[in-house]
This record gives sequence, structure tokens and C-alpha cells, in this order.
Amino acid sequence: MKRKMPVLASVVALTMALTACGGTSGTKVTSTPTGTAAPAATAGASTAKDTITALLPPVSPNYQKTFEQMSKDFTALYPNLTLKIEPASWEDMKQKLDTQVNAGSPPDIAFGGSDGIPKYLQQGLLMDITDSATPEMINDYEKAPLEYMKNGKGLYGFPAYMEVHALGGNKAYLEKAGIDWKKVQTSGWTYDEFRQAIKKGLVTENGKTRYGFVFAVKGVAAVDYLGIMAKNAGMPHAFNKDLKYAYTSKNYLGLLKDLRQLIDDGSMPKELSSVDAGKRWNMFLTGQTMITGKGLAVFENSAKTNNAKLKANDASAVKESIPVDYVVLPAPTFQGAKPSFATVVDGYMTFRGKKEPTAEHKANVVKAAYFLASGKNAAATNSDLFSAHITQSGKKAAESMKIDRSPENIAAVDYMLKNATPARSDIPTELGAKAIKLETEVIVPKFQGLIAGEITPEAMYEAVKTAAIAAFGADGIVKD
Repeated sequence: MKRKMPVLASVVALTMALTACGGTSGTKVTSTPTGTAAPAATAGASTAKDTITALLPPVSPNYQKTFEQMSKDFTALYPNLTLKIEPASWEDMKQKLDTQVNAGSPPDIAFGGSDGIPKYLQQGLLMDITDSATPEMINDYEKAPLEYMKNGKGLYGFPAYMEVHALGGNKAYLEKAGIDWKKVQTSGWTYDEFRQAIKKGLVTENGKTRYGFVFAVKGVAAVDYLGIMAKNAGMPHAFNKDLKYAYTSKNYLGLLKDLRQLIDDGSMPKELSSVDAGKRWNMFLTGQTMITGKGLAVFENSAKTNNAKLKANDASAVKESIPVDYVVLPAPTFQGAKPSFATVVDGYMTFRGKKEPTAEHKANVVKAAYFLASGKNAAATNSDLFSAHITQSGKKAAESMKIDRSPENIAAVDYMLKNATPARSDIPTELGAKAIKLETEVIVPKFQGLIAGEITPEAMYEAVKTAAIAAFGADGIVKD
């Protein structure tokens, strides 16, 4: 599954935002016998025929296989409504959606990252469903992930899941290096602790090197590495609460020095800049690294699948791979900062055409988006992904779905979600756009140069600072 860059979406207080695995007391959900959540019927609801269109990628391994049944189940709930689903691959999803949006005729619903909301909002074709989402729908959700689908006061769809970007470790190698991985899973670790741990994981056997840590950084993936770590270095967003650009902070320079230091220690490959997502996972499964990143909960399932293939002598197992017990690990904290783990919230965005939709059609789109994002549909998708359930209806439907998942890994994800980076909605769209431009044109290429050993941390920091002053003004940046 492709993952998106960190969002610039909406703020929510830490006291309410970081409980994506917890429950919402007192929530009442109306469900069908099959476990598909549905809002309570309202008096005078329209019974006119209507069709809702949805553009959906392969959200989970089995997701697209259920489209026909989803449509049947939806019509069973709402006999006057038809849910017409257009499948798309991850590769062409964005292009298809952008083409339809640019033509002024987007689908009613499209699956995507919440970070895309500001972009489509600027184009004027996202549909605010604040006045159409029922209390039953809203109360079904954990508060934190729902906030990511907001911009300002508007709600532009329903989230499908809230995942956390973590690291992944080889259990046997961690224990061989004397690392108390269970403690790390639920208490975290500092940069210094992490640095010493991956030094212990650096081993040479039979002329081959096993690194302590490998992260995919080739191409634009470099910004994933930097962004995930920056959140844990006192910079959870590109802007602080006063809307000053944060990456001119002294913590940013300190972070750049630390990340370069891991390569200079030898704990990471000197050729790290050539490692893409496929290569890093191959290195992990073939025993070439103790810890890998970025990691998602579903990677545990991927490792178990490969283990089963090895046991069965299946030729489709990764070549030269070894059995691996996958351990979910949090990223370290830097510069004495509090943990603020990177999350990704994808969901069902709601669109409108050039003409104002009727109130009836808008209500029907909301019914369809909620249907896809809750109940048994959410339960099946999130169970497939090993993701935490973010609706009460999904959690209830998932009770009968058994998955083989490590309880320690569940606890690790729970720890990170409770310390997750909250959403932001106070960052103006124009500031967010400038930050993305600076990231694309300056941060990504400079960081690629840093990890390749072509420039120093100080040189990159000065380049970012200069570009930030040009973009936001001397008074628009953090000075500490």
C-alpha cells in the first residue's frame, strides 16, 4: 500500500486526539444483522432513485474482491440507492481522480489521503458534509482520526483507518544484541539509546555485513525518513502553534547531524541513498539488517506469509530469505523532545460537481461514504491491514474476525497511537502550499545529498533557512 506524506490538516487537543485505539463511551450504533453500520432512518427521507459513484483503489489485499458484495449490501440497506464502484490501481488512482476533478466531474466518493484535502478544496470540488453527517455517524468515530478529514470548520468525508509509521525489528537479532524490545515497544527510546542499540546490531558474518538499521530513502522516500524523525524531535508539524515555520529551529540542525551520524557510525549502509522500499524489505527478510523502516503493522502479516512459504518450500518466497519474527518498534526521540509519532489517515473524501448537489443527493453520498468507512466493511479492511479499528461499529464487527497478530505488537501500536501527532486545521492553505513547495524543491534534494555524503548537515540547514526566509519572511520562521 502506498502511503502519503504527513498531513497539514486539522488541530485537535492532545487530550482528545490520541486515543485511536480506545472506546467512545455511550455510543449507539444502528446495525444490520450482518454488522454493516447504517444511520438511523429519518422521517420523510427521500425514496427517489439515486446512484452514488466511488473511485476506489486496492486499499487492502482483499478489498477490491468485495466490491460486488459491497454494492449489493448497500442496496439492501437503501433499496432506492445504487453504489457504483470504479476500481483503480494505486498507480493510476491519483491520475484518474485528478483528471475527473479537472474536468469538473469527480466521483461522489474517492479514496485517498487526508493530506489531499487542502489541494482538492482549493479546486472547489470537495463537498462539506458537516450538515449531512448524522450524530450516529459522528459518534461512531474515535475523535482523533475524524479530525484529519476536516479543514477549518468543514468535514470532507470519513476516515478509513489511522495508522502509525513505525520501525520494524528482527526479534532474534534484537535479542542477540541484548535489546529489551518489549520495554522499547511500550516506553520508547531516546536517540542515544537507539544509536547504541543499532551499533550492537552491526555484525559481520562470513564476510557479509548485517546492518543495525536500514530505512528506505531513495527518491521522494527520503522525506518520509526525515519527516517521521522530525516529529520526534520537537517539530510535529512544519509550523508551530504561532504559525512560524519550524524547520529553522536548532532542533532541525541537531536532527540532521544525528541522522548523518548513524551512517558515519557504520550502523547504516553508506549507500543508503540507493535503498528504496523494495530493497529495504528484501534486506530485512534476507537478514541484512536488524531494524528496518518505515514499518506498518501489516508488515507483520507480510513476514508471516513469507515464513509460511519458506516452511512449505514455496518457490515464491523471497530469494535467500530467512524466517523472521517481525517486531513493531517506535522511532526514537531526538533533542530531548516528547514522542510525537507520525500517523497516516486515509479515507473516503466526498466530492461535488460544478453544480450544487441537491440536499437529497448529498445525504445519499454521506450514507455511502459512511457505509464504506464503518461496520463490517471497515472491520474487514482494517483486519486485513492489521490496523486499529476507529469506529465502534467496525470494532464490534471485527470481534468475529480472527487474525494472527502478536499481542506485543498490538501494545506497541497502541503506545504510539496514544502519543501520535495530532491533526492541524489552523494552518492556512497558502502556508501549507508554500511548505510543500519548499519541501519538494529544497528539503528533499538537500537531504538526499546529506545521506549520500555530498553536503554537510550545516550546509543543508542553511539552505533550508534561506529558502524559508524567502518563502515566509524573516518574521515567519522559528528563531531559537
